[in-house]
Amino acid sequence: MYRFLLTPRWWGINVFVLLAIPFCVFMGSWQLGRFEDRVQDHRAVTEQVASGRHEAARPLAAMLPVDKSTAGRRVGASGRYGKQLLVPGRELDGRSGFYVLTLLRTGSGKALPVVRGWLPGTADPAKAPAPPRGEVTVTGALQASETPGSNGVGAQGGLPAGQTGMISSAALVNLVPYRLYDAWVTLDRGDAGMKAVPASAPDGTGLDLKAFQNLGYTGEWFVFAGFVVFMWFRLLRREVEAQRDAELGLVTEEHPAPVTSG
Repeated sequence: MYRFLLTPRWWGINVFVLLAIPFCVFMGSWQLGRFEDRVQDHRAVTEQVASGRHEAARPLAAMLPVDKSTAGRRVGASGRYGKQLLVPGRELDGRSGFYVLTLLRTGSGKALPVVRGWLPGTADPAKAPAPPRGEVTVTGALQASETPGSNGVGAQGGLPAGQTGMISSAALVNLVPYRLYDAWVTLDRGDAGMKAVPASAPDGTGLDLKAFQNLGYTGEWFVFAGFVVFMWFRLLRREVEAQRDAELGLVTEEHPAPVTSG
């Protein structure tokens, strides 16, 4: 009854099934591995950011460029504060407010964006405390330049003068007359009564949309594998039933020959 499995048509079907199932399982396992890697990265970076609050500050130059191993670590830098900007639309502890961002002009000739703290309400220069005068030394958590979508950052446009939507060298280059580090620092303690902004994990290390896309793709590939098996058994069943009907003489012609008169 199952000799039809040796026909060329079924050879093709069987080969396809034998190749498709391992491929789907492999791709599903690979996507699951990607999700697990992101979970591990998220756990490691979160622990690093937490432990970084208690470690000794290291020189800024020794921790650049910012990557997974340096994001959230405490750094120190010295210089003089220069131009100050406000970063509106930032939430902290469930409240809406803004960051006070001041450029620290260092001895290297570059300026380091420093988030001195957070204030509630709408961004208003009158609310933002002026930075200290003279030479200062700051310590805080090193952060990578922001990108649209990172940590809730939106690509805001049309902001008033003295404001920026993102903290990144690309966004600040046309707003300040300094060469910039491709990084920024959030102070350990908020300056002048402001609330300190906690450090955050860099892009690509959190349980973000991409991570859950990997998890979704995992499910899709395993569903595909199951669908291939289901369709193979369905085709097999139809073939067996067709042969049984033929043996019992129950097969009827779909297009009977036309009746001729004469």
